[in-house]
Amino acid sequence: MKNSKVLTLIQISVFLIFIGRAWQHLFWDAPYRSFFWDESLLKPLVENLFNISWQDYVTSSTTDHTIQNIIRGNGIIYLIAAIVTLTIRKKSTIWQKLPIYLGGVSLVLLSILMTKEKFYHLAQFFEHSIQFGLPFVYLFCFNNTITENRITLILKILIAVTFFSHGLYAFGFYPVPGKFIDMVIQIFGCSEPTAVTFLYVAGIIDFMLAILIFIPVTEKYALWYAVIWGLLTALARIVANFYIDFPLASIHQNLHQVIYRLPHGLVPLAVLYLTSHYDTMIIFHKRKKAAA
Repeated sequence: MKNSKVLTLIQISVFLIFIGRAWQHLFWDAPYRSFFWDESLLKPLVENLFNISWQDYVTSSTTDHTIQNIIRGNGIIYLIAAIVTLTIRKKSTIWQKLPIYLGGVSLVLLSILMTKEKFYHLAQFFEHSIQFGLPFVYLFCFNNTITENRITLILKILIAVTFFSHGLYAFGFYPVPGKFIDMVIQIFGCSEPTAVTFLYVAGIIDFMLAILIFIPVTEKYALWYAVIWGLLTALARIVANFYIDFPLASIHQNLHQVIYRLPHGLVPLAVLYLTSHYDTMIIFHKRKKAAA
């Protein structure tokens, strides 16, 4: 990709996704137990292969320690991927890019686990489309056969799917998450019914955005809304959960959620740069033809 501003924005976004998830996995928790403690799925394997009862397996400190190590191990993968994201270049070998591939695959698996934890709501998976899709887009940017038009389309699809899926929760298609309502109440100091109405309207706008970014006349306005709303919803995680009595603990507990969500606003900004670049090129070619 020749557009250095866009490449830098994508690079920063991928770094933020990886470093935010690394922070989460190294210091907090991730939903791996939703798989390793799934009795219907793993009980036959555990009892037949390891010759221990399911009750002993799920209450064993060794099992819990192993799961914790798996979580920390994935945190290390994300940390390495974050560092590599800032160092790779166009001429980097496939082995140098491997941590980003592994990090991207791990993000897909993480999204599947979060979906499993939320009763297999498909929106829960696709809500993370920007997060698990962007590392692969970043690697595509170093491929000379991938045009900026193609990158623009892929990024728009990731934006549309992410916002639409988020809107399904805000709108109430799925049960509105209590944390959504709590954040609105904490930030605006409103009542619960008002918070629910606010989220309902926000959900409708998310649906509209998923369509409007593909319409040339409205794409600029829809993308600017996505930039603002994406950044605000990321920052809301720490604003709503910040307690002056425990400032450092509040930041440590919530900042990683802000970090890996900031790309929800940065990616639409990258698309704005791309579409602006195309507009400039079209004007340039028209003037060149007119002069000829």
